[in-house]
Amino acid sequence: MPQSPTASAHDGPTLDERALSRLPIFPLPNVVLLPGVVLPLHLFEPRYLAMYEACRREGRVFAMALAADPALVEADPAGPPPVYEVICAGLVVADERLPDGRVNLLLYGTDRLRIVRELETDEPFRRVDAERLPDICGPEDDAAADRLRRVALQIADSVPGADRILGGLLAAARSPSQLGNLLAAHVADPISLRQACLENQHVVSRLDDLTDALGAALLHMVGDSPPTPAAIH
Repeated sequence: MPQSPTASAHDGPTLDERALSRLPIFPLPNVVLLPGVVLPLHLFEPRYLAMYEACRREGRVFAMALAADPALVEADPAGPPPVYEVICAGLVVADERLPDGRVNLLLYGTDRLRIVRELETDEPFRRVDAERLPDICGPEDDAAADRLRRVALQIADSVPGADRILGGLLAAARSPSQLGNLLAAHVADPISLRQACLENQHVVSRLDDLTDALGAALLHMVGDSPPTPAAIH
């Protein structure tokens, strides 16, 4: 069960290339991990406890995958429920085994990936062969990041308590890419907007999409515009 994601203050590690060929995935209907974000997780299902044990032996990495049809995750269909092909790998940076066998852990998002194919396995959890999707940076990234910061600061001034949360996120971001990832993880709703940010390799485009979404939310806060897809977590 996921808890609220937390900000990371540094760009952190990336996934070893050798891990991509047999990467475990954790499909959930309501969670999108992004690079540079720390996600708390609570594992209790036997299949994901088995995944955790395998990850401890294999480099402490697995990927979060958003379920394409949330209803199928709970229904336990005959085949594996479909997931979006763009996923995010994570490194287990802290873990705690509880007396009853459940596990709490912190997963640090490392790499945006695309599933090349799903692998056949006799393990109770799923594995994929994946390829890395690097950021595509450009000369307009810094200007786009400045526009996003300005809108975020306006929201911080308009929503009680938001200044502490958004101030921490803005201070933690060390690059335009990480700024977009942190704000997408904490401020962007619905979940489809976060997935869209994960799938978009172009930094400037991601930042502009978030600026548009947060700007629309700001207009709703201060005027009579219809509700918009943004919330602070």
